[in-house]
Amino acid sequence: MNSKKGLLLVFASAVLLSIGGLCVKKIPWNPLSINAFRSILSVGILLVFAKLSHHPFRWNAGVLVGALGVCGATVLYTVATKLTTAGNAVLLQFTAPIFVILFSWALFHERPQRRDVVASVFILGGIFCFFLDSLGSGRFAGDVIGVLSGLCYAWFFLHKKLPGGDPVWATVLGQGMGALIGLPFLVQETQFDGTTLFYAVILGVFQLGLAYVCLTAGIQYVKPITAVLASGIQPVL
Repeated sequence: MNSKKGLLLVFASAVLLSIGGLCVKKIPWNPLSINAFRSILSVGILLVFAKLSHHPFRWNAGVLVGALGVCGATVLYTVATKLTTAGNAVLLQFTAPIFVILFSWALFHERPQRRDVVASVFILGGIFCFFLDSLGSGRFAGDVIGVLSGLCYAWFFLHKKLPGGDPVWATVLGQGMGALIGLPFLVQETQFDGTTLFYAVILGVFQLGLAYVCLTAGIQYVKPITAVLASGIQPVL
């Protein structure tokens, strides 16, 4: 029952995360400004979630590693979306299952199960077919950053294997880092019309805040590779 609950929560997070490419394209800000604004809202939502769920504060090496993964995934994905096509950005971030399998094998000595490898190949192949026409139409720098965001995203799923790993506080800390990185750019923005603020709030509340509430709760019940494969609906959406 818990594993089914976990999968449903991960699926819900993927649905919410999927609106990121559209919203980022609609906001005429520096990508670091966009990430700072949405991260500030998201951190507030996650702190309320931690309070309501009686989740005690934790700070250790495992949380820090997870936080760096969250920070890298959110910042780099936003930058990649601005530098390349939205399709390229989400496709390249979804190299995460490959990194999860490789890191699990190399660092935690967990040989991948054949079904996980087969599922990864089929899901990545399907996503590749969806975005085949857009591949190569973006900038090389944006595509590279997209792959790096996938690597960081993989670490978010894996960090709970480390002693003291905690998805909730890793997310709060990681998104807080992202907010601090982008804050100097955000205070220089001048366009705060209704349309811009609408999409920025949607990003912060739904695409990042509530999405990571679902994700941090869901990955407590499922394996990292299962969670990252279940989120495969995101690039399709």
